[in-house]
Amino acid sequence: MIITVASGKGGVGKTTTSASLAVALAKLGKKVLAIDGDISMANLGILFNMEKKKPSLHEVLSGEAEVKDAIYKHKTGVYVLPTSLSLDGYKKSDIDLLPDVVLEVVDDYDYIIIDSPPTLGNIMINTLCASDSVIIPVQCEFFSLEGLVQFLKTIKLLKKTKNTKLSIKGILPTMYTSQNNLSKQVLSDLARHFGNKMFVDKTNTPIVIPRNVRLAEAPSFGRPVALYDIKSKGAIAYQKLASIILEKSNDN
Repeated sequence: MIITVASGKGGVGKTTTSASLAVALAKLGKKVLAIDGDISMANLGILFNMEKKKPSLHEVLSGEAEVKDAIYKHKTGVYVLPTSLSLDGYKKSDIDLLPDVVLEVVDDYDYIIIDSPPTLGNIMINTLCASDSVIIPVQCEFFSLEGLVQFLKTIKLLKKTKNTKLSIKGILPTMYTSQNNLSKQVLSDLARHFGNKMFVDKTNTPIVIPRNVRLAEAPSFGRPVALYDIKSKGAIAYQKLASIILEKSNDN
């Protein structure tokens, strides 16, 4: 199963979600590959402390390396295909090869998680074209619903024109604060308008990612939150998310 984490907006916890979900699925016994599809930032590679690895996705897309040579096993058990912070020699057309790169290794993993760029463009489109489904992180703040509506229209268009198998795996509220009235209102609005697209537990309660100090600190240490503090609220929330995704996959 190939899942892209994308939102069309930066600062919503996209990379944190990509890394944390990959680690959580690996903890549940799944073989997981995390791909850093944001080739201009390499944030996923930074979070796994692999941004300086060579070869990387950069060399694979430019034809200088084989994809299997650019995949590294992290101590969390997650396999990582990082990208390079350097874009020397990179051509915009190279990213069009991303779906083919993913197809080369799709049978080797139970799950492939792709971290996409924060803005809609050729790179994000190719990450979505390479995927079966998309997880959409939505920050619990003002303007989030409007941005979500626009992004859902983009997904619908891509499904019609470029990737007919693309589906919405789920909408994931992030940076939620239970003491904040705005967070509560955004969550309520999401549940009312997009309830059938949200991740929920057995009691039909939406899964939310809390605003959490440990989640914010983990990237600066080059560690996913499950490795930095497995008992933190953020790590626990992502483990719940992984369990629900696994249950849905088993039901299909």
